Amino acid sequence: MVNFKQFWTKKTLVGLGLGQFLSLLITSTGFSSSELAKRGINAPTSQSFLNYVLLSVVYGSVMLYRRQALKAKWYYYVILGLVDVEANYLVVKAYQYTSITSVMLLDCWSIPSVMLLTYIFLKTKYRYRKIAGVIVCVAGLVMVVFSDVHAGDRSGGSNPRKGDLLVIAGATLYAISNVSEEFLVKNADRVELMSFLGLFGAIISAIQISIVERNELKSIHWTAGAAFPFFGFSLAMFLFYSFVPVLLKMSGSTMLNLSLLTSDMWAVVIRIFAYHEKVDWMYFLAFVAVAVGLIIYSGGDTDDDQSRADVADQGTERSKHFDEEAGFDNLNRGNTVGSSKMGDTSRHDCMTSSGGRETIENMSIGKDMQGKKS
Repeated sequence: MVNFKQFWTKKTLVGLGLGQFLSLLITSTGFSSSELAKRGINAPTSQSFLNYVLLSVVYGSVMLYRRQALKAKWYYYVILGLVDVEANYLVVKAYQYTSITSVMLLDCWSIPSVMLLTYIFLKTKYRYRKIAGVIVCVAGLVMVVFSDVHAGDRSGGSNPRKGDLLVIAGATLYAISNVSEEFLVKNADRVELMSFLGLFGAIISAIQISIVERNELKSIHWTAGAAFPFFGFSLAMFLFYSFVPVLLKMSGSTMLNLSLLTSDMWAVVIRIFAYHEKVDWMYFLAFVAVAVGLIIYSGGDTDDDQSRADVADQGTERSKHFDEEAGFDNLNRGNTVGSSKMGDTSRHDCMTSSGGRETIENMSIGKDMQGKKS
């Protein structure tokens, strides 16, 4: 039987809450990109550029203040910056060709990609309970797909097939980026990661903008209606990038991508209350399924499991201690004989001495004991 009390640990609650905060940020970026696409603004790299600049300025200032040596090679951050920029470019570009729901649904391709990459490169072992949580989450998204097909929502967009391919390619790059960030945040430093990701991301974005989007930026007629979603996208992305490493270090990249599945559900909530749209009842059932799957996954490795492992380790150490006490006299005498012959030696050398020498010493001690008795 599953004890649900083990789920409600502080780590689980913080991970779930932070995951949903990130999911809301992704939802806001999705609506911003969709609004810009409706207004004819097609500059995906430019949308992400300001985010990278903010990251490099804010976290780079902290790094300069610390004056610490780098904990990871600089070229790792160059590759990560390139992968991250292109992932953002492909996914944001997809909003020009397909609907917001299609983008958010197909973006879940990053989940199996992340699990495969973490298993290969980070040696992450997934228990059956965690796999069950992933299955329940994906099942919830399948319900949304059927609901969208039934409602005809996925028919939006000028070229849905091209948009879907762009999303799948971007989701794959997102998976590579998330796994790389998880490795770096656990083996390097979060501030270092954010500052260099922002620096190289800004440089690569500037080069790409000058080549691909230069004419697009010149043709944009900047009004309040265009500037608000543009800068709102950058601010939401900055907050998203700032808190992602926290969740990665706490729960891993798979938990991050599972949490982002609910972004489609939050999009539905916004559509209901902000745009007064009617949605299919399967959306609500899917939201419950994803929430249950997240709880199951986040409870896969609990503090209770860790405490039981600690108790087992303590039991092993205690049994070793008792064994050492049982043979303490013999070991002590053996050490005395050894020290008289070889001088001051360490306890480790005495314990790892050859079996033949220990046998001779024990025999001499036995003769002494017999002499004392007689």
